[in-house]
Amino acid sequence: MKKNVFDLSGKNAVVTGASRGLGKSFAESLANAGANIIIIDTIHNPETEQAIRSYGVSCETYQFDLANFDQYSDLVEKIITKYQHIDILVNNAGIQRRHPSVDFPKADWDLVLNINLNAVFFMCQAFGRHMLERGYGKIINIASLLAFQGGFTIPAYTAAKSAVSGFSKSLSNEWASKGVNINCIAPGYIATEMNTALMNDETRNRQILERIPAGRWGNPEDLGGAAVFLASPASDYINGFTIAVDGGWLGR
Repeated sequence: MKKNVFDLSGKNAVVTGASRGLGKSFAESLANAGANIIIIDTIHNPETEQAIRSYGVSCETYQFDLANFDQYSDLVEKIITKYQHIDILVNNAGIQRRHPSVDFPKADWDLVLNINLNAVFFMCQAFGRHMLERGYGKIINIASLLAFQGGFTIPAYTAAKSAVSGFSKSLSNEWASKGVNINCIAPGYIATEMNTALMNDETRNRQILERIPAGRWGNPEDLGGAAVFLASPASDYINGFTIAVDGGWLGR
């Protein structure tokens, strides 16, 4: 019988910010493919854990603030001690702050860069060290269309997501030959809580929909296939690439 190259049975996957939204969808997609899920989030959502366990895998949450960089080593050691091996890391956690660029507060700039950029890099570093020792790992960083475009009133978010796409290429150059794949997913306009303001803005919502060839906002579930692909053996020869899941936005 031929092996299913998308099968993640027996794999352990860490997903940050997975208590809800895109992270929850990523976690459920990986669980549906057979992976056990370890959630790292500031909040604990038992309903999310229950939904993930319904796929016949294990799931637990480590409540942790990703801005506590000096505690990463302890967190990773605790997780690896329990699970023995981490095969997949999805750096999904992120935040958004909107201000006109001329008035963008430094405090919000620092906050967005810390969570959306610095935390992603240092999570890659912390779990990547373990993966390099094992000679195997799949890291999926969540970028954005803003890795390709500028956006409006979100300079910090744009800077962070552009940098995530960029440093993922650097890591892939160092780690691809050592069995660790690092790639990115760039979601388009997805109907999540983070985009509520845009969806409720009649003018911006119309402008966005007119630009999307698919004619609709994306759903969190639309991203799951790309995550399973990049987490599976099917993507073993893909390194340093950013896959846009955007309904055709970038091709327009």
